[in-house]
Amino acid sequence: MTRTGGFGSLAGRTPGNDKAGEMFEEEREALAADWSDICTGLKKDLGHQVFTQWIRPIEVGNFCKETGTLDLFLPTEFSANWVNDRFADRLSLAWKIARIEVRNVRVSVHPGRRKLPELRVGTSAANDHMPPQNPVEAITELGSAGLDPSLTFTTFVTGEGNVLAYNAAQRMAAIETPQFSPLYLKAATGQGKTHLLHAIGHQFAAAKPGSRIFYCSAERFMVEFVQALRQNQMMEFKARLRGFDMLLVDDIQFIIGKASAQEELLYTIDALLAEGKRLAFAADRAPQALDGVEPRLLSRLSMGLVADIQPADIELRRKILEHRLTRFASNDVPGDVIEFLARTISRNVRELVGGLNKLIAYAQLTGQPVSLNLAEEQLTDILSANRRRITIDEIQRTVCQFYRLDRSEMASKRRARAVVRPRQVAMYLAKVLTPRSYPEIGRKFGGRDHSTVIHAVRLIEDLRTRDADMDGDVRSLLRQLES
Repeated sequence: MTRTGGFGSLAGRTPGNDKAGEMFEEEREALAADWSDICTGLKKDLGHQVFTQWIRPIEVGNFCKETGTLDLFLPTEFSANWVNDRFADRLSLAWKIARIEVRNVRVSVHPGRRKLPELRVGTSAANDHMPPQNPVEAITELGSAGLDPSLTFTTFVTGEGNVLAYNAAQRMAAIETPQFSPLYLKAATGQGKTHLLHAIGHQFAAAKPGSRIFYCSAERFMVEFVQALRQNQMMEFKARLRGFDMLLVDDIQFIIGKASAQEELLYTIDALLAEGKRLAFAADRAPQALDGVEPRLLSRLSMGLVADIQPADIELRRKILEHRLTRFASNDVPGDVIEFLARTISRNVRELVGGLNKLIAYAQLTGQPVSLNLAEEQLTDILSANRRRITIDEIQRTVCQFYRLDRSEMASKRRARAVVRPRQVAMYLAKVLTPRSYPEIGRKFGGRDHSTVIHAVRLIEDLRTRDADMDGDVRSLLRQLES
């Protein structure tokens, strides 16, 4: 494989400071060889188009042996942010496997390049580092090429919380004229709104070959608008932008406060709607919650259908993981690992899928079997960010409500079975769901000794294996506390 990136512009190189500013030639060659091997795997995993567009432009920079930090450089801030958001974990893991001394991978803009958003969608190796000559050319190039080939309706998993948005997106992409336009997808980060925007573009392009589709983020729209304005090319910008058959704008919340860009987007929407063109937008909040947006633009955004995507519930998270596993047929992922991931990683779907990808990649690269212990070891950061902090007070309150006891019984000296067993269940849950030690838990239960807590935890563990009713009670309480 041809070596990608380069080492000719490493930061810190000065004529009289070889030791401080330059890596040894052997070290540079070793890093280049490792990067070549890593790229071979990434190209296979990500596909030619994604690899060519986002990974191949990466240049390997300095490696600091003291901190274990390796710098990877990209030519623009836009591409650096994109790679950080989508591939940071994968790059970090690949480098850690290739070189055990690499502890951190830092992706940033090349110190020798201008920090401008990337407007190019390149299709050949020769153009990978070449920005377009002007924003009009950038928009012309974009078309459907700006769509991620992996984000289609086929790869989108539906559930109760997203079925409305999914059906509305399919209607927007169908040959028949949709009953509503524009379509506005509202969802929190990582819940699938961007996936649906890309899927709309793919399906519409398949249904109407030759259609001109423009997908971009609101931030990218503004950058191209400002560049056209500065280069006195607004007439060309307007003409070509309004020549598209479908306009897909993501993260519309970032157009807040930009009066001139808002006005241009408003006129574009009006022009496209008047010609029967199709429009779809996505944001992390409802149109009415977009502070700083001109009322006329706000009315255009909300005049069609506003489809809300709810956070994925545990059933949908299970389905997403199982669907994702079809891509890794050679890997045996136990059911308890799937259940653990679905129950624990609940903030957003992107983190959920990223966690599974990271786990399987690590297992493949190290030859270890996928297991619950491996998941807990390798996904520490993701799991910590997703864990809701449950308190012992909350556990006691929930257990008392479940068994219809007075809260004071958790700390009382009564030894009636109807009181002791729920108290032992609460102690068990406190140990499972909180980081508290046995003595700390004992103090919250009327100052009991740590040995009492240990006995309670072991007893409930044993009862769960022998008593279906007890196991059912504990499962029900876990669902309540973790929901």
